Amino acid sequence: MARKAAIGLQDFEKIRTRNCFYVDKTDFIKEWWENEDDITLITRPRRFGKTLSLSMLEHFFSVKYANKAKLFTGLKIWKEEAYRQLYGTYPVIALSFAVIKENCYQDTRAKIGFLIANAYSEHYYLLNSMIS
Repeated sequence: MARKAAIGLQDFEKIRTRNCFYVDKTDFIKEWWENEDDITLITRPRRFGKTLSLSMLEHFFSVKYANKAKLFTGLKIWKEEAYRQLYGTYPVIALSFAVIKENCYQDTRAKIGFLIANAYSEHYYLLNSMIS
């Protein structure tokens, strides 16, 4: 069966599990990791895959997805042992403002506050961890 192009789908896991057409961008993981930048600014035109790339990074590094290594099977990054060892080893706090489509400042601010509160709740365990 031919793969479908998932135009508008921004979730790495959904694209991989639904066997949608995916251009392997996992070299970005290696490039980003090895640059050791203090700050990374990703600027691309609209509909250029920024959210999908960040979703890929989250799925690669996050402890939340540590049991889903099959998502990276067959992709370039998975061929390197050093990166397989990095997989699923970090707490990742990911916020996407793509879902914010409010019509006024107050609603936009409230929605951003809600996203931050959810991230805080999801990662509350970090307050009591040994991670510094």
